[in-house]
Amino acid sequence: MSKRRVVIISTGGTIEKTYDPFSGIVSNQVSVLDVMLASLELRGVEIRRVALMNKDSLEMTPADHTLIAETVHHEGAQADGVVVVHGTDRLASSGERVLSLGTPPVPVVFTGAMRPYELRHTDALQNLTEALLAVQILTPGVYVAMHNQVLAFPGVVKDHQAGTFKRA
Repeated sequence: MSKRRVVIISTGGTIEKTYDPFSGIVSNQVSVLDVMLASLELRGVEIRRVALMNKDSLEMTPADHTLIAETVHHEGAQADGVVVVHGTDRLASSGERVLSLGTPPVPVVFTGAMRPYELRHTDALQNLTEALLAVQILTPGVYVAMHNQVLAFPGVVKDHQAGTFKRA
């Protein structure tokens, strides 16, 4: 049985934030994505990482969203699925931008976290695991997988009160 080829594009966001004890600040300095992946048993999946950027999504520009979308389409042509690790505040903007370039030939699943991986009560590992499963079973399209749900674009928005995503 051949392995499913999944590309993970990392862009930063809360899921990858780390704590600097000297400044007391949680920020995007170093990616913790490899640590999370190493803790998972990923049978039947061949992961290739693309470290595109490491930004809080509130700092992303329209050019960043376009770069993410173009990278998704390029990488999707060479894989069985794409997972995009992204900050939640502007995740919907990047998801919509990917779709604006046409439906990708493979499933593209965005995920992130409301609380950094390094915190004791985090949703980061659960959301990453859900995205890695979802990308293997969904049909081509653009989705977000977080908090035990998968939503298809277009029309996905962040629900700030509930701390997750919903249909618009």
